[in-house]
Amino acid sequence: MIFEFKKKIYGYECDIYGHMNNANYLMMLEAARSDALSEMDMSIAKLLEMHIQLFILHYELDYLKALDLEDVVTVKSWFYDINRLKGFWRQEVYNSLGELCFTAKFTVVHASGGKAKRLPVDIYEHFKEFMENSQ
Repeated sequence: MIFEFKKKIYGYECDIYGHMNNANYLMMLEAARSDALSEMDMSIAKLLEMHIQLFILHYELDYLKALDLEDVVTVKSWFYDINRLKGFWRQEVYNSLGELCFTAKFTVVHASGGKAKRLPVDIYEHFKEFMENSQ
């Protein structure tokens, strides 16, 4: 399943050229992933109650086109593979014209107590229901 998150680009997020500063992309991606997890009924708070953590192991980022001040962008988020130890996600950011501006692929390690740990089978099966096959 592909989840969508909309966000306006504000001045404090931009560089001197009026484009979103590259440091702010990761915060935007995190907000979109958090919303996606909530839509899966697996919010960060709920995961923490179950002593499950999701740690980013690896990011691959491609900046294709600048995101401009006050544009309203759409972040599409999905995971395309999952096992009990890791999840593999993709996110794409589109400007208000529908142009692809940014892509991210990343690996999440499932953990508990700050250490890598396999997901319980029922949680793994729940997440699998939302997996999207496109990379």
